[in-house]
Amino acid sequence: MLPPFDYLEHRRACSRKQAERATRIANLPAPYHSAISAPDRDILRKPVEELVQDVHKDVLKPIDILRCYGKVAIRAHERTNCLTEVMLQEAEVFAEKVNAKGPLAGIPISLKDSIAVAGFDVSVGYSCNTGKAYAQDGTMVRILRDAGAIPYVKTNLPVTLLSFESTNDVWGRCTNPHNNKYSPGGSTGGEGALLAYGGGRIGIGSDVAGSVRAPAHFSGIYSLRCSTGRWPKMGMNTSMPGQEGIPSVFSPMTRTLPDLVYFTKSMISMKPWNYDHSVHPIEWREAQEQEANEKAKFRVGVLRTDGVIDPSPACARALEQVVSALRVEGHEIIDVDPPSPYEALVIASTLLNSDGCKTFRSFFRTGEWNDPGAAQMNFYMKIPRPFKYLYYLWVKYVRRDDIWAGLLKNWHRKSAFEQWKWVAKREAYKARWHDWWEQEAKLDFMLTPPNATPAVPHDGMKDAVSSCGYTFLFNLLDYTCGIIPVTHVDKAIDQLPPTFRFQDLNGVAKGAYKHYDATAMHGLPVAVQVVGQRLQEEKVLTIMTRIEDALDKHGGRYAVLAIE
Repeated sequence: MLPPFDYLEHRRACSRKQAERATRIANLPAPYHSAISAPDRDILRKPVEELVQDVHKDVLKPIDILRCYGKVAIRAHERTNCLTEVMLQEAEVFAEKVNAKGPLAGIPISLKDSIAVAGFDVSVGYSCNTGKAYAQDGTMVRILRDAGAIPYVKTNLPVTLLSFESTNDVWGRCTNPHNNKYSPGGSTGGEGALLAYGGGRIGIGSDVAGSVRAPAHFSGIYSLRCSTGRWPKMGMNTSMPGQEGIPSVFSPMTRTLPDLVYFTKSMISMKPWNYDHSVHPIEWREAQEQEANEKAKFRVGVLRTDGVIDPSPACARALEQVVSALRVEGHEIIDVDPPSPYEALVIASTLLNSDGCKTFRSFFRTGEWNDPGAAQMNFYMKIPRPFKYLYYLWVKYVRRDDIWAGLLKNWHRKSAFEQWKWVAKREAYKARWHDWWEQEAKLDFMLTPPNATPAVPHDGMKDAVSSCGYTFLFNLLDYTCGIIPVTHVDKAIDQLPPTFRFQDLNGVAKGAYKHYDATAMHGLPVAVQVVGQRLQEEKVLTIMTRIEDALDKHGGRYAVLAIE
């Protein structure tokens, strides 16, 4: 149906999907609605590797693990609205015939809503994608099933997938399990909320500007942003099909670090290149893992600021906590000044939206809610170029804000001729970074804040839409990055200093700091980002383990939310 007559169709589709979800939850077998028992607690305490071994030895049945995590997932959903498709009844059938000898035998796995599972929609938060159940599993799900895993729920995300929030008309708003006034992150926010609450141990999300890293930082879990070609990507839907200026990657997210290591290693052991043409045929490299384990002294580069938004007191404190622990362990710590991260933000944002925001807009029906951040991008994109140029001149020369002006200057739809020029800029920038890392800095790895602030409040992305530089930088570079939760916001020590002057900030920083309130944010998680070079998943995971061990000895590691 054509606009504007598709409005009622949109409302019907949203009501139908939400009623379908509620009915599926209500009709679940009795165990999913029962209290968490002592045997359940035993299962919930075990890491994935131990659960797999128990299934291999027939100590545990896959159905028992599924029902245990399924009932906690339902509780997580009641608290945060984190689930979209509830696949538990189908999962029960599959649990009876699971590969009980696979590397993920009997492990329930949650999936971002964008991943295709047979018999279910892949709505990506758009009502036009509902009522179109996929006939077969996508590649990612076939690999998981062959490994013995059990897909059991899909999780919430933002319409457009271009936000650090997770809200849409089809499924509603997902909230942070630590504080329901805040976002769990995005675009894989449903995974962040579910795993943080304890309704699962492992899940899969995607990342084009920080979408598995922001949820880990906002919600207090672990994630790994793999380099392109290391993790399968086929068998999904998206808001921007064909966008390759900054490629999206699917990557793992987990409740604990040992689970992140085991899950990543298990997926690579399945030889995903035999399933998915986009995956490089690279086996798990134990030599890289061993080298990172045995090296006595690392040379660690610390990026204190990206030059666009200085990290808030809470985020700076988390970074310093890790730096201090590594320094006590004897590692060499240097503050770094790499090629301009701001330049990367300009290039990456231009490439990601070089279609003029036309593709993600094409899926909207009349009256369909848009994420405030994506709406802001679209608003500036639609301003006629002569007027936009006048606004650019006013921002640059009257307000004297070079940062915000530089982002506005090229914010328009690109021709193929223009696009190729920006791709050339991207490649030249990546070459400069590689040379800086190898020849000048000579680092083993880098530490950065994952974001300038902790979680944003709901609808805060309208102001903070460009506050993604600490993650987006490494999408452009295609570097492997991991997130380690470190601490929580403390209203007693994370207040802005008396010398802080909001009016002196550039436009991007104002959008982020407008929502920084250490008192309101008290108790929200705060993480650090561990950065390796391209295709260094084994190395980054090993370094993350060593960092967490150092935190254990010097101040204590992060405590995940207790399961209620």
